[in-house]
Amino acid sequence: MIRPPSPDPVDGAHPARAVHRCHVEWMDTDAAGHHHNTAIVRFVEAAEAALMRDSGITGYFGAAPRVRYEVDFSAPLWFGQHVTTVLTVERIGTSSLTLRFEVWGEQTDHQPRSLAAAGRMVTAHVPVGQRSAVPWPEAWIAAWRKGGSQSPPPVLP
Repeated sequence: MIRPPSPDPVDGAHPARAVHRCHVEWMDTDAAGHHHNTAIVRFVEAAEAALMRDSGITGYFGAAPRVRYEVDFSAPLWFGQHVTTVLTVERIGTSSLTLRFEVWGEQTDHQPRSLAAAGRMVTAHVPVGQRSAVPWPEAWIAAWRKGGSQSPPPVLP
């Protein structure tokens, strides 16, 4: 089961947050027609890219390897189903960043909206050429504390 939020979440500020919406594509499914567990990673990484883009952060990718990834799977997602992924900055460490996520399967003709997966991902700041983690740039920390774009994402057709 997913642990409760960290006790020191982003100094009590409104954390940066991103929402990514997509459909379950055929490549996201297995032979039974429901999502393969690796699709969750892809949805979360798309939300992570939106978070960094909306926060104005460049240089993060290639300098922030995952050091921990945990997920609880709770419901299947089906081919063609609309999916909403919500990613929130949970904790900013000196050289680590904890991101919390929820992946929701939107309502279909046969099923109500349901939480398909929830978890956390921790990245560390290891810039190109470094062999160990170093502190995050102050501008990135300020952007994560300020919060990402809170505007609603576009609605899928």
